[in-house]
Amino acid sequence: MKIAISSAGQNKESFLDKRFGRCNYFLIFNTENGEYKAIKNEGGTASGGAGIAAASQVIEEDVAIIITGNLGPNAFELIEKTEIKVFGCSEIPVIQAIEMFNSNQLLEIKAAGNAHQGMK
Repeated sequence: MKIAISSAGQNKESFLDKRFGRCNYFLIFNTENGEYKAIKNEGGTASGGAGIAAASQVIEEDVAIIITGNLGPNAFELIEKTEIKVFGCSEIPVIQAIEMFNSNQLLEIKAAGNAHQGMK
């Protein structure tokens, strides 16, 4: 199974970025082999449509789970159409967020958060 986490940096010690569409990177963890890779968020510097660009990018990675702070309405709507489950987490090291997910300590996000307009 693959898990995507919105991240401020490129390694598992980086902090989770609560902004899904505007995060710097997504860390893609493969739970079967323990490996991960960092991919630059294409939506992070977009003048508009960041959530849609980020959601599309994560969907293309064939992930089953997303861990982030919240999803804006556009990203939520796109991801809701897939079988991907989204879980909320605070700004903690990414590796700690994975551990919390594995021990069922994260809550599933069932509604869109506020939209972030522009590059805030």
